[in-house]
Amino acid sequence: MPVVHPRWVRITHWVNAIAMLVMIGSGWEIYNASPLFDFRFSRSITLGGWLAGALAWHFAAMWLLAINGAVYLALGVLTGHFRRKLLPIRLSEVLADARAALTFQLSHDHIAVYNSIQRLLYTGVIVVGIVVVLSGLAIWKPVQLQELTALFGGYEAARYVHFFAMAAIVGFLVIHVLLALIVPKSLRAIVRGR
Repeated sequence: MPVVHPRWVRITHWVNAIAMLVMIGSGWEIYNASPLFDFRFSRSITLGGWLAGALAWHFAAMWLLAINGAVYLALGVLTGHFRRKLLPIRLSEVLADARAALTFQLSHDHIAVYNSIQRLLYTGVIVVGIVVVLSGLAIWKPVQLQELTALFGGYEAARYVHFFAMAAIVGFLVIHVLLALIVPKSLRAIVRGR
């Protein structure tokens, strides 16, 4: 049985999953301390208990995510994994696969080969992940990183960018987990590699 996901992909995937869950839960508690919109997240789905506790969790997971993400990006480029798995992305193929997905006719026979929608979403979440990290740095150190903060349009604008990037990641995670449950052999492959 061929290897679908090499060990480094599986390890970085699961470390990233843990780090993202901690970042999201603690981020929602941080958001509750100074909401951007007219709602707050339920305390039952936040992490940290209060602002200082949430910040401690957020910063701890931030370092884990940053180091893990850097390893994933470096290995993805150096091994050619990204080039083989994520490229090319063609609009005509995305539209054809979207049509097939909406009519429940999208094939999942070869889980080692990503369809065009997977390539688009995985590439997109990598880009959004970079944006969420950069906007988070702009919020965390707006004086020390004032050029970065200015690039986002200032501190308040960086908060909005950070929030919407987080929302995009949460949306991706919901779809990702649902599809893994619908196609259980993909879940087995990210655990066992085969």
